[in-house]
Amino acid sequence: MSEPFAAVHHLTAHLPLNAAATYDVIVCGGGAAGVVAAIQAARLGARVALIEKTGMLGGTAVTAAVDFPGLFHAWTKQVIAGIGWELIEETAARGGAELPDFEVQYPHRRHWMHQIRVNRFVYSTVMDELCVGAGVDLHLHALPIRVEQDEEGCTVILGGKDGLQALRTRKLVDATGDANAAILLGYACEESPVQQPGTLIYALDGYRLEDVDQQALLQHYREAAAVGEIRITDHRPADLPLWSELKTRGGSANHIPAPGAASSTGRTRAELEARRSLLRVRSLLRRVPGLESLQVSFFAPECGIRETRRIVGEQTVTVDRYTSGYVWPDAICYSFYPIDVHSDRDGTIDVRPLQPGVVPTLPYGALVPRGSDHLLVAGRCIAGDREANSAYRVQASCMATGQAAGAASALAAAEGVSVREVPLAALRAALAAHRAIVPPA
Repeated sequence: MSEPFAAVHHLTAHLPLNAAATYDVIVCGGGAAGVVAAIQAARLGARVALIEKTGMLGGTAVTAAVDFPGLFHAWTKQVIAGIGWELIEETAARGGAELPDFEVQYPHRRHWMHQIRVNRFVYSTVMDELCVGAGVDLHLHALPIRVEQDEEGCTVILGGKDGLQALRTRKLVDATGDANAAILLGYACEESPVQQPGTLIYALDGYRLEDVDQQALLQHYREAAAVGEIRITDHRPADLPLWSELKTRGGSANHIPAPGAASSTGRTRAELEARRSLLRVRSLLRRVPGLESLQVSFFAPECGIRETRRIVGEQTVTVDRYTSGYVWPDAICYSFYPIDVHSDRDGTIDVRPLQPGVVPTLPYGALVPRGSDHLLVAGRCIAGDREANSAYRVQASCMATGQAAGAASALAAAEGVSVREVPLAALRAALAAHRAIVPPA
C-alpha cells in the first residue's frame, strides 16, 4: 500500500458509523440513471441514499445543458417508460417540456426530432421532489473517495464540505457515468484507445444575423485557421464555418478532445480546453463586421462527456447484437438510438441508423461487474463495446438501466442475496409494476 493511500486508509478506518448512516441501497451519481435507480429502489421499500458531486440533480441534462432526453420511442411506439418517463411527464405537466408528436415517423437521420427539450430548472426540481417524496436521502456536494466491501455489503467513505463520512449499505449502484465506484472496488473496466470528444453547449447574443458580412466571416476564418487561432473541432463542418452557429445562436457545435475524462485530471483538461475553444470562437467572430457586439450569453457549467470507461460485465453488449435487435435471454429494457460515433479530429459524426423495425435490448448481465455480489452499474458505463456504447449511452436508455439497477439492488438487499442471484422473473415483475416496458421473456 502506497504511503498516500495508507494515510487515507488510516483516516477513514476509524470513522464513526451509526444507525442513521446505514442503508439498503446507496446510489452514486444523480443523473438520469442514478435518480431513477434511487426512486425505484425506494419505492420498493429500500432505505436509499443518493450521492451527487454537484449541487443539483439531473446530471448531463442540467450541468452540461444536454437538455433534450431521448429516445423513448421507436418507430412511433413507446419502448422506454417507467420512472424516467414519469419525470418527463411531470416536467411537461409543469410547463417545463413540450412533447413532440411521436406518431410522426421521421427519416432515419432525423431521430433527434423525437428528443424532448426540457427546462433544466423544472426538470431538476421534479427530480428533487420525486426523490424526496420516495424517501431518498440526498447527499449533494459529496463524492465517494473510498469503497470497501465484505460479505454483508459495502462501506462508502464520502468526502464532503464538512469532511469525511462513512455510510454502510447492503447494495451499491454506480451511476457515475465513469464507473467510479467500480474502480474503487477494484472491478475490471476498459477504455478505448481513442475516445469520443465532449461538447460544451453555449448560446450567443448581441447581433442581428442580417447585419453579418458572410464574405468577411469566411475571410477572417481562413486567416485565423492559417495561424491556429481557430480549429476545425471548434465548430460544425461547413462550407461557411461558424455560419450555422450564428444562425442557431450557439448550441452543441464543438468537439472537445477529452481523453481520460473519467479522472479528475483528465476532466480538468477537458473543461479548460472547452472554454478555450469557445473563447477562440468568440474572439474570431467579434472581428467580423456586424458581430462587434457579439457575446456569449450562456455556457454550460460542465463540458458534456460522451465516453470514458465501461465495466467488464457478466454480459457484453456488442454492436452486432445491438444493431440486430437481438433479444437477450436476460433482457431488462429496450434501447433506441443509432450508432453515433463522434470524431475527435474533424468534427464529423459516424451515424449509422438502425434498420426499420429494429429495437435493441439490453441484458441484466451488462449491469453486473464480473463477479460482483453487491455492486450494480447503470447508465453509459454498462458493459459493451465502443460502437454499441455510442448508442446506448443516451439519457432515456440510461434511465431504463437505472430503473433495472434500482429494482435489482432493492430485491437483492431484501432477500440477502448476491446481485447475480436476483431472480429474473421477480426483477421483470417489479419493473413492470412500476410502468417500465420490459422485453418479453
